This record gives sequence, C-alpha cells and structure tokens, in this order.
Amino acid sequence: MMHVRLLGDQGLLFELDGEGARQHHEQLVFLCEMLERQRPPGIVEWIPGFAGVAVVYDPVRTSVKAVERWMRRQAAKWRPDKEKVARRVVEIPVAYGGEWGPDLADVARLNHLSEDEVIWLHAAPTYWVQMIGFVPGFAYLGGMSARIATPRLATPRPRIEAGAVGIAGRQTGIYPLATPGGWRIIGRTPLPLFQPNSAAPSLLNMGDYLRFRPCGLEEFCALQAASQTGNPPVKVTWEHGGGMSGEGEH
Repeated sequence: MMHVRLLGDQGLLFELDGEGARQHHEQLVFLCEMLERQRPPGIVEWIPGFAGVAVVYDPVRTSVKAVERWMRRQAAKWRPDKEKVARRVVEIPVAYGGEWGPDLADVARLNHLSEDEVIWLHAAPTYWVQMIGFVPGFAYLGGMSARIATPRLATPRPRIEAGAVGIAGRQTGIYPLATPGGWRIIGRTPLPLFQPNSAAPSLLNMGDYLRFRPCGLEEFCALQAASQTGNPPVKVTWEHGGGMSGEGEH
C-alpha cells in the first residue's frame, strides 16, 4: 500500500509499507526507474529514501492531484512475480579485524559469537542498497543478519577512515569519506566508494546489490595501491533479482 503526504506546496512524499524489506525496496526502485524513464511534465526531481520517495514538482506546470494519479498508476503496474530484472552486484573486498576493524571483538562479545562467526555472518548475505545519504556515496545496506546487530558506540569517534565497514543496530554500511561516526567498525575495504571527479562519482547506487568478501593483508595492500593510481579493480556482475538472498537471517 502507498501512503501520500504533502511536503510544503511543491512536494509529495510517497511511502510504501514494509520499510526495509527487499520486496518493498524493489518496488521503490521500480518507481524511481519509472520516474527516470517516463516522468511527466512538471516533475522536477525525486529523492528516494528507505520506505518511499519524495517528488518535487512545479505547481505552474502540474498539480498535486496529477502527480499523485501518475505515481499511483506506476505503483499499480509493479508485480513482484514479474519484476525479476537483472541487477548490478558489486563485490567489496574487506580486511576484517585488527587495525581495520577495532570493534570486531566487541561485536562478537555482545552477540555471544566468535570473531570468525561475525565475519562469516557479515559476509554471507547478498545486501541491497536501500539509499545513499549521510555523506556522498554512503550506502545504507539492507539484508544484514540480526545475529550480529549491535548498538552504535556511546561516544562517536571524531574520525573514521574512508572505506571503514561498520554496523549500527541492524544495518551495515561503508564510510566513503573520512568523517566522524558512531558505527561499530569491523573492517575496511581498499576500494574507493566516492570519487568526485569521476563520471560516476559513487561506486554504489540505490538498486544495486552488494557482497562482502574477506581478504587478507597482501590483497588489501595490492588493491589499495591500485586504488591510489585511479584504477581500482572492481568486480561487478549482473544477476537476476529472483536469485538474490532474502532478509539476511544467515
């Protein structure tokens, strides 16, 4: 079901039930793709979030009712049994623990697991990019196992290095830039997540899928060196949506 709320005099927020679930995420991606391909005159821009999309329109060229009718028509076209489109799957190598993951031991202790179990549980699912926010290129990921859910740090760190992989509650994500933050850091990737001078600045985008792959020191250093030259090897595949893992309860 889709709920509609006014955002001032030039915007509407379309929210879907089932925040965070993969099926509702796919429906939201579908709506954003329809906006990209077929948006009617008067729609200026749209901003996707966890459970909905904000649509900004020009009231001179269209109306609240016209925008809502168009969005509802698009939502009615979506069929979960038919929208099994191929999606981009990005592999993210991660060095877990040690200097790259100072909070790995705490995540393990708080969840009554070994560090190896945390790594396995974190790297096992196929995640989906729910939205980009916080800082440029920061992908909020759905699909993490509830078995490694861990509260944020009581006091945020003043600086977390770019590439840090963290956990906050039932979410995981990767810091694309050095920034303050309170997520529990369990590892780091050498791949650049955000390159402002690139034609495609963000490595990850809403609608993408992602898999973490544990890597060792030698590979981490080699990938880091390649990234610094501006030519990082990123493994990307395209997979059918129906073959993706479910809610991350691995």
